Amino acid sequence: MARDNNRRGRDRDETPEFADRLVAINRVSKTVKGGKRFGFAALVVVGDQKGRVGFGKGKAKEVPEAIRKATEQAKRQIIRVPLREGRTLHHDVNGRHGAGKVVMRTAPQGTGIIAGGPMRAVFEMLGVQDVVSKSIGSANPYNMIRATMDGLAKEASPRNVAQRRGKKVSDILPKTDAAPAATEA
Repeated sequence: MARDNNRRGRDRDETPEFADRLVAINRVSKTVKGGKRFGFAALVVVGDQKGRVGFGKGKAKEVPEAIRKATEQAKRQIIRVPLREGRTLHHDVNGRHGAGKVVMRTAPQGTGIIAGGPMRAVFEMLGVQDVVSKSIGSANPYNMIRATMDGLAKEASPRNVAQRRGKKVSDILPKTDAAPAATEA
């Protein structure tokens, strides 16, 4: 039994590849007969900065416990997002959750992460280096992150699209401008 517990603990320690970012802490109170009881809600984004990202929320009486719960939930809800050249999105995409809407666009190299608040945390944990995004509607961090994750889940690489259609990647991608240059000469 001791060996089993030791192995389980080691598995948990072997995943430091995930970085986490605390997005929001919210203090909530409950009024009871003797006064007010305070609790905390934490919103955390985790990712490996190589194309995997997840978010989670946790509630507890103490801040560190709420953050720990949120981090554990985020690690269980990780999704993989295909990235072009490991630095940007393959195509422009919209995401939506409730009143929160987000627009995410690919960007040329050197643009950086142009995103606000909670969206920036998601892109940094995902490993995106160049993206232009805009949040429309809700400024609620929970809805913004859910809308961002909704959009990222719709992201598809040319390889995925070609495989789904039963074609080659070269058939899917647009032809380069090599043909018009040959006709001019």
